[in-house]
Amino acid sequence: GGIFINWFENRGEVMVQRESLQNLPSSLGEWKQKGDGIKFSAETESVLKTSDYVMREYVKNGRLANLYIGYYASQKTGATYHSPQNCLPGSGWEMRKPELVTVRTASGRTFEANRYIIENGKYKEVMVYWYQGRGRTQASEYYDKIYTVLDSVSRRRSDGSMVRVMTSVHGSEEEATNAAVNLSAEVSDRLAAHVPD
Repeated sequence: GGIFINWFENRGEVMVQRESLQNLPSSLGEWKQKGDGIKFSAETESVLKTSDYVMREYVKNGRLANLYIGYYASQKTGATYHSPQNCLPGSGWEMRKPELVTVRTASGRTFEANRYIIENGKYKEVMVYWYQGRGRTQASEYYDKIYTVLDSVSRRRSDGSMVRVMTSVHGSEEEATNAAVNLSAEVSDRLAAHVPD
């Protein structure tokens, strides 16, 4: 057992070729990037410990949405996703009405993602997020962790990303949810070059 553990710890991981998330298209379907990308402070970056990330705002028909993708080349050393379920309440956001939504992409893929209504004072938003990498798309953080361990053993890979889309609730929650799901579909279909299968 000790020999196996030492071998497993020292054998290293496969590093995959990928494009920087900064090269993500400025147009995602009918969604168009607004302004420059948003950078976190050095303090926040040191907490997130991402290998690569992008945060941008996109606009479609006057609706503004925020997109964040955090990519980790390896999760073997402890650097891993920061779940919105932990981060947002600590920043004063109340998370309500959790549910799974189905995202259907133009390429014909479907997957489930988490949807929450989040509120902080006068701000009310829809948030959709999921985990994507190594050819898998998961809503569940727990299943994603299980697959990360399995892929680390069988494929020598633990890379992956957390993708989050947020948009304000101006009218109905359903309308905002549909918009967030639509942008999620556009994003997911274009991630393979940046978050390899």
